[in-house]
Amino acid sequence: MTEDDKRPQQPLPGAQFVRPGIDDRPDYEKALSPEEKEAIARLAVPMPAPKGSGVSSQTGAGVQATRMTAESMPVAAVARVDAAVPDMDSAFLDMRDPMASADGHVPTRTEVIRLGVGFVVCALVCAIPWVALTSLVLPAVLEQIDAGNKEMMLGIINICGSIVALVANILFGTLSDLTRSRFGKRTPWIIAGGLIAGASMGLISTTHSFPLILIFWCTAQLGYNVMLAPFVATMSDRVPDKFRGTISGFYGAGIAAGQTLGNLVGASLLDRPNGIWLGWMMGFAVFSLIGIITVAIWPREKSSLRESHEPFSAGMLLRSLRFPRNAPDFYYALSGRTLMMGGYWMLYTYLLYIATDYIYAGNPDAGTLAPALIARMAVITLVVSLIAALGAGPIADAIGRRKVPVALSSVLFAIGAAMPLLLPNAWGMYLFAGISGLGYGTYNAIDQALNVAVLPNPEEAGKDLGILNLANTLSTVIGSAATSLIVATVKQIMGVQQTPAFAYTIVLCVSIAVVLIAAWLIMRIKSVK
Repeated sequence: MTEDDKRPQQPLPGAQFVRPGIDDRPDYEKALSPEEKEAIARLAVPMPAPKGSGVSSQTGAGVQATRMTAESMPVAAVARVDAAVPDMDSAFLDMRDPMASADGHVPTRTEVIRLGVGFVVCALVCAIPWVALTSLVLPAVLEQIDAGNKEMMLGIINICGSIVALVANILFGTLSDLTRSRFGKRTPWIIAGGLIAGASMGLISTTHSFPLILIFWCTAQLGYNVMLAPFVATMSDRVPDKFRGTISGFYGAGIAAGQTLGNLVGASLLDRPNGIWLGWMMGFAVFSLIGIITVAIWPREKSSLRESHEPFSAGMLLRSLRFPRNAPDFYYALSGRTLMMGGYWMLYTYLLYIATDYIYAGNPDAGTLAPALIARMAVITLVVSLIAALGAGPIADAIGRRKVPVALSSVLFAIGAAMPLLLPNAWGMYLFAGISGLGYGTYNAIDQALNVAVLPNPEEAGKDLGILNLANTLSTVIGSAATSLIVATVKQIMGVQQTPAFAYTIVLCVSIAVVLIAAWLIMRIKSVK
């Protein structure tokens, strides 16, 4: 290289010198989209406002003396009197890769699809027997045992079972967080819980004794929640943020489809001479196998043996069970889901009784007409809820919204519940099935993604999601207790043994009010749009 080559190149006469990286920078006001500008704005770390009488700390004599002394010291020179305070909403503090799961693994496209399929299959297959048995088969069994006290017996079973489920959800969600095995921390519990639930439902088919049915049903609730708590926590563990809304949507579609198919299957079982026994056998087979099938569909969970943990003790377990503190959005989500599902179960747990004692009150063929009505409602609900659930998740991901769609879906459910009040006939129930099914399908599609978004600590996802899933059990307690109490009170006031239709008018009104309160609570969440 010659000396001329080493000299800096001079611009030609009349040419303007362009400083690389300075003069050729693009105009960001024109180059960036509004969404990109908003993302950059999140990176800002604001300076704290000056305190005191309003005199700037930059010009205060005492502050200047302190600064000069501090900056003369090499180690302390990094400190500043007006050092910026980190903004907890700044994107600098959330550098997680949206394509990676909570453990840092970036799943392949095939692995994401397998996770999604596993969630859908489990949600769909579990919901069919659970709803068929809870809403139709179990009420029919209790009516055979004691028709005059059927609502009260159903309420007792649901309340006791829900209390067992409530404790099991938190306890086994926490235990799955703490589990260290070569099969992972969720897989053993998912398989074991399914086996317990299946065996318990098989035992119910062997008896018509109310006390034994109560014991076996509570055991089935125990097993179901031993499986459910770690199953739901898997979404936080293994599904990346980028796909969580979509997979939550398909998961919700599985729930919505399974619940509506459950009503259809349950209604068809009641038309068969041995349909009740077949229903319990269906529960036995499905729950015994679903845990095994689900973990076989999913990519194998990695070993948790190397995860850090303190020695197991009663004190450590109690500390792990404590509820999150300073997390108001977490509790708004918990309360909102509890009330929304409470309003839902107020109606759907007693759907057979609503059809026979409200829609077909006084009709001698009510016992035949009610299952047929529920079967047609199930078809309507299946169609609209699938459309809502499959569309709502991807749309929520695209617009970046969780809170508003969940609240609006609750309002839509309330509108549907008002239809039987305006039209107390089969058409009112069809409108109820269509409108509320649309709202419920949308709700199921997005609500789980909302729950994951408000978790205060990803390392305790199993325990915190178990607490959020208390809504599933508390809502059953609220729904069953409220409806049975309303019906029993009306019967006592009116001095009748047969359930009057007016009792379910009150049930519908209370359900609407509860669901609207749930929508208001969801809108109180601030950390999620």
